Amino acid sequence: MTRSISIANVSGFYGDRAAAIGEMLAGPRVDYITGDYLAELTMLILGRDRLKDPDLGYAKTFLRHLTPHLGTLAERGTKVVVNAGGLNPGGLAAAVEKAIENADESARHLTVGWVDGDDLIARSADLGVPNAVTANAYLGAFGIADLLTAGADIVITGRVTDASVILGPAIAEFGWQRTDFDALAGAVAAGHIIECGTQATGGNYAFFDRHPIEQLLHPGFPIAEIAADGSFAITKQPGTGGVVEVGTVTAQLLYEVTGQRYANPDVTLLLDSMTLTQDGPDRVAVTGVRGEAPPETTKVATTTLGGFRNEIAFLLTGIEIERKAALLEAQLRDALDPAPADLQFRLARTDHPDAPTEAAASATLTAVAWDADPNRVGRAFSSAAVELALATYPGASPMAPPSSGGPYGVYQAVYVPNGDVPHRAHRPDGTVVDIAPPAVVQELPADPSQPGGDDVLPAGPTVRVPLGTVFGARSGDKGGSANVGVWAESDAGYEWLRSNLTEQALRELLPETADLPVRRYELPNLKAVNFVIEDLLGKGVAHGYRFDPQAKGVGEWLRGRYVDLPTGLLPAGHSTKEIA
Repeated sequence: MTRSISIANVSGFYGDRAAAIGEMLAGPRVDYITGDYLAELTMLILGRDRLKDPDLGYAKTFLRHLTPHLGTLAERGTKVVVNAGGLNPGGLAAAVEKAIENADESARHLTVGWVDGDDLIARSADLGVPNAVTANAYLGAFGIADLLTAGADIVITGRVTDASVILGPAIAEFGWQRTDFDALAGAVAAGHIIECGTQATGGNYAFFDRHPIEQLLHPGFPIAEIAADGSFAITKQPGTGGVVEVGTVTAQLLYEVTGQRYANPDVTLLLDSMTLTQDGPDRVAVTGVRGEAPPETTKVATTTLGGFRNEIAFLLTGIEIERKAALLEAQLRDALDPAPADLQFRLARTDHPDAPTEAAASATLTAVAWDADPNRVGRAFSSAAVELALATYPGASPMAPPSSGGPYGVYQAVYVPNGDVPHRAHRPDGTVVDIAPPAVVQELPADPSQPGGDDVLPAGPTVRVPLGTVFGARSGDKGGSANVGVWAESDAGYEWLRSNLTEQALRELLPETADLPVRRYELPNLKAVNFVIEDLLGKGVAHGYRFDPQAKGVGEWLRGRYVDLPTGLLPAGHSTKEIA
């Protein structure tokens, strides 16, 4: 029987569930516990922490969550790998070592290693981003593997790829080499699925309505059981909440990706190579994963302080909503002298005609201001808005008191040759090892956009229903762009998607994308179509103008749009009467 290892994830972001480590340790033993803390916005938050105190810059919550469980980890022999080191992995490693010194005697033999080299802030000017607050390269997993092989029980990294904290243990356990591309790609796929924690076990799941609310109250965190050939299964601890099924795994595979190729520093995963099979309750087997050589360049994520921003929102209730919004916008623009460099208004029409409650009768108008001068977007801005409360449209109601606003960040990705990025493993015995970049690389071929619609299916009986009646979707942010992956559960459903959900159809269903560059990719093995919508999020989440700045809800917006679907695709028992 092929040997496998169990790798759990207990954190999908900085701020995830505090009890997750304890919950994982309450079940059967796992070989590794991992955690991902470093979203793009998190790097800016940590950068601002470091500006205040150079000893900070790491995810402080990890230390609090880890410390109570050091004894149990030591007893079970479960190792820990996290990227919570952020901008200061050495500082967090030292803090963990201090916690071990103060722990019960049973835990004092635990050792700590850490990875650095990703922080390129000193070279930001050479990278073309001279005013960067953070500049971090996405490192791979071989530094993690070196530390585990050298005996580290706890490994702390800075900015590695999200999947690297899962790939590193697999490399260490199975002795994979740099050119074992298929095996490496399998572990990257497993890492991509579990990196966001409970998104793989029923969280943020399009078909959540198929499961009792009680089952979804407290989803358990995911576990990847990875074999020596790179095949794997996704599951969770027995008795925990949530659900693991082909749909939850498919959704996460589509999260924040582009085309068929998913580039990582150690391997390029071919997303459409794998086969997903339900292998029992709360268990999905993944086989056939293939990989190619990694790219010849390394991605460096930079953030800069773009200036300062502030916003204030008003409730508008009843009739003449658009005219009320126009009056308030004109009054606020007239009142601001000098005006901010950029001032935009966002009207959210959440109101309903003849509404039975005031909330259902109300819309929201949000004014957002940006400027290099904090004074222009501080109290001068929000106070001017509040002062209009008794002098503007009927029923005017600010939703918050005046505030002073704060800085905003701008995200930018640059690419540098792999050899220009240091990658160092600080072993528990104090030695430092330089990790060489991959010797076999490729100029990553561009996956061509596939507009779709060449083989439109013949017309038949249809019914007008929300797209989500049949199809699932998952969406997310990548800098200023967004991706929306849409999947079918049947071959017939995929044929409809492939033929009908074209670039043009997406633009019509989501009018906000009409003038934006859109790329479309087909993933037949996943029965999915993935869209990348460039510039939808402007300058990124830290700039924060959109109603949904991280594009988390774009997939559900798309699922809520009405289309003409063949009646044969509808779920069993669903009415074929057209829904207006």
